[in-house]
Amino acid sequence: MAAKICILQIFTLISFLLPVTYSIEFKFPAIFNFGDSNSDTGNLIAAGIESLDPPNGQTYFQKPSGRYSDGRLVIDFLMDAMKLPFLNAYLDSIGLPSFQKGCNFAAAGSTIHQATPTSVCPFSFDIQVNQFLHFKARVVELLAKGKRLDKYIPAVDYFSKGLYTFDIGQNDLAGAFYSKTIDQVLASIPKILEEFETGLRRLYDEGARNFWIHNTGPLGCLAQNVAKFGTDLSMLDELGCVSGHNQAAKLFNLQLHALCKKLQGDYTDSNITYVDIYTIKYSLIANYSRYGFEQPIMACCGVGGAPLNYNSGISCGQTKVINGTSVTAKACSDSTEYVNWDGIHYTEAANQYVSTQILTGKYSDPPFADKMPFLLDLKF
Repeated sequence: MAAKICILQIFTLISFLLPVTYSIEFKFPAIFNFGDSNSDTGNLIAAGIESLDPPNGQTYFQKPSGRYSDGRLVIDFLMDAMKLPFLNAYLDSIGLPSFQKGCNFAAAGSTIHQATPTSVCPFSFDIQVNQFLHFKARVVELLAKGKRLDKYIPAVDYFSKGLYTFDIGQNDLAGAFYSKTIDQVLASIPKILEEFETGLRRLYDEGARNFWIHNTGPLGCLAQNVAKFGTDLSMLDELGCVSGHNQAAKLFNLQLHALCKKLQGDYTDSNITYVDIYTIKYSLIANYSRYGFEQPIMACCGVGGAPLNYNSGISCGQTKVINGTSVTAKACSDSTEYVNWDGIHYTEAANQYVSTQILTGKYSDPPFADKMPFLLDLKF
C-alpha cells in the first residue's frame, strides 16, 4: 500500500506541476465555507442527525472525523495550500474549537432549495447564511466588549478580507430525480439558482468580497445514482454514468456560470471566481488509470462487490441483516485505488487529485492570476 501511495503522490505532483508555471501563495486571513457533504467537516454529525462509523476517516484521521470520506476533503487540501488550519464545523462546540481563521457552515445533505423533499438535512443554504450572520454579529459583539478571544474568533476585518467558498447544489439535483422527470428537474434549475443568488447577495451586503464558487460534479458517475437509475443500459454513457444526471449537472453549471458572470458585472469591487469541478472530476473518471486509480465508479466501502459494491440500505461501516444474513459495509484493502469512497463521496486520494487541479487555476473563471488576491511567483 505504501508503494501505491507513493505512486499516487508522484502522479498528483506531476499533474499539479505540468499544467502550471506558477506557485501560488494565498493571502486570505480566513475562510468561510458553505456547502454539503463535499465540504462538511462535522456539522451534520455534531447536530446529531447522523453518525459516522469506522472505517470512515481511517486514512488520515485514523477515526471518523465528521467527514464523509476515508480522509481529507478538497476543502482540507485547499486550506493546506492557503497555509491555514482545517476549518472547524460551526455546530461543533466541543474541544474548544478555534474559529480564528474561519468557520465551516457546510452540512451533509444540504440543498440550496429549502423544500427539496429528499433532503436529510435542515441546514439549507439560506440557513447556513443565517448561521453566518449570527456568527459574525456575535464575533463583532464580543470583540467590541474587549474580550480576549483573539485565538478563538476572527478579527472584524477578516469578514471583508476573507475568502467565501461554496460547493452546493448536488443534492438539489440528485434528490429531485427521485420524484421528477428529467424535464422537470431541468426546469427547476433557475429557481434553485435564484435562491443561491439571494444568499450570495446577502453575504455581499454583510461585507463579503471574495467569492470562490464550485460548480457541481458529474452526478451520474456516482455509484448511488448508477445503482438506482442505471439499470437500463440505454441510460448510461460510454463511461457507465447516468446520462440524465450528468445532463442536469451540466445545465446547472451552465446557468451557475452565467450567474457568476452577472455578479461579476454587478459587484465590480468584488472577486467572484467560478471553478469548474465537473470537468476535473469527469476527466478523472474518464482517465482514472492515468492517475494511478483502478476503480473509477465502484465504491471502496460498501457491500455487494463488483460492479458497484453499493447498497443504499447500508452506509459505510454499518452492519445490517439482509435476507436473514448479517452484512457489514467494509472498506476495500487499498482506498488509493478507488475514486469513490462510499458510493456518494470521493476517497482522500481522489480529493487530493481534484484539489491539485483546482490549484492550477486553469479551471477557474477568471483564472487566479486575473483578479483573486494571490501572490504569484514565477517557478522555473
